[in-house]
Amino acid sequence: MIKIPGPKAIRIVNAIKKITYDSTFTYPLVIKTGKGCEIEDVDGNRFLDFTSNIGSCPLGYAHPKILEVIKKYSNTEIGIHKIAGQDFYCEEHLDIANKLLSVSKMNSKAFFINSGAEAVENAIKIAYRKMGPLPGVSCDNDFHGRTLGALSFTRSKEVQKTNFPELPVMRIKFCTVDSDLQIDQLEYILKEHRIAFIITETIQGEGGLNVASKLFIQNIRKLANEFDVPLIFDEVQSGMGRTGKWWAYQHYGVEPDIMTVAKALQVGATVYDKKYDPNETGVLSSTWGGGSRIDMAIGSMIIEIITKNRLLANSLRIGEMLKKHFIDLIGINGLIDVRGIGLMIGLEFDTKMTRDNIVKRLFKKRLLVLPAGIKSIRIMPPLIINEDDAKKGMSLINDALR
Repeated sequence: MIKIPGPKAIRIVNAIKKITYDSTFTYPLVIKTGKGCEIEDVDGNRFLDFTSNIGSCPLGYAHPKILEVIKKYSNTEIGIHKIAGQDFYCEEHLDIANKLLSVSKMNSKAFFINSGAEAVENAIKIAYRKMGPLPGVSCDNDFHGRTLGALSFTRSKEVQKTNFPELPVMRIKFCTVDSDLQIDQLEYILKEHRIAFIITETIQGEGGLNVASKLFIQNIRKLANEFDVPLIFDEVQSGMGRTGKWWAYQHYGVEPDIMTVAKALQVGATVYDKKYDPNETGVLSSTWGGGSRIDMAIGSMIIEIITKNRLLANSLRIGEMLKKHFIDLIGINGLIDVRGIGLMIGLEFDTKMTRDNIVKRLFKKRLLVLPAGIKSIRIMPPLIINEDDAKKGMSLINDALR
């Protein structure tokens, strides 16, 4: 059996650290290829992937339909795969817009950009354009991105924000139970202040896989209507079928005015109710603007496959199986809580040290997971995962805990 990490991985990691910023790398994994729910590193080690690259690979790896799209765009007749997507048109732009809006269920339009953070930047710009340069409201532990506008409304970890300036923002508690005594914080703010928008996740990803209470989200929607303030739901990590519905907010019986999408879509997108359209050319733009024709074509195909292969149902079914199993492990080796919906599950431990040790053990056992919040683990396998791979992952987590 090849050592983990192997010699090639060690050489590449050490070389990268000498010439690039050592960012948020979790462990010395150097990816070479993958198939299904497995990733293979440069030394030939194979890992079961319970991260989906933070949700960016919802169909796993080497999916035949995705490979067909890539093959099509390697054809020399196509000739140009990257365009300035807000200055020139292409058919892929129309196709992904049609498919995305068909599953958004909103009376909406879409603006395509490059990333989740840019999707948030444009979501708040759309709201500011309508409401004026007023403070926005966001939640404790929310993560909305690292560009300065999005970072203003992020409050996940101190290291992400220290010494960086921020736009005017007011915070409310992210309530996970209906009985939380601070569940009415937003109402007090709206009665006293004029607000440009409210932005939140319904399931916090980076912040620790915290699931909002139903009453909390429904109250936010009710108050946004009452005070005529746009409500933005960040679906960058939780969207595109991850929770067993197209969008996590659908579990709450509400709709946003503006929504952010990225990761699983392959490009960033801001989807907004038509009443918030800026109606003036040039208000929104970007250099590339989602202008990778390959990425847009792959994003369209992903929506098509999720629909045709009933992956929403698979996410709920396998996710429930995983969650029930993990709940039975509570109390073992510091595991204190299990929460989540569909294939977006968090395992919380008693301390950060315990969590970090479990992540390292799982890496050595060839199971990939990622940390979240202060002391939680993210379980986010590809939507295509079957029972065999799910049971294999459960077994490896059992071993790591014991």
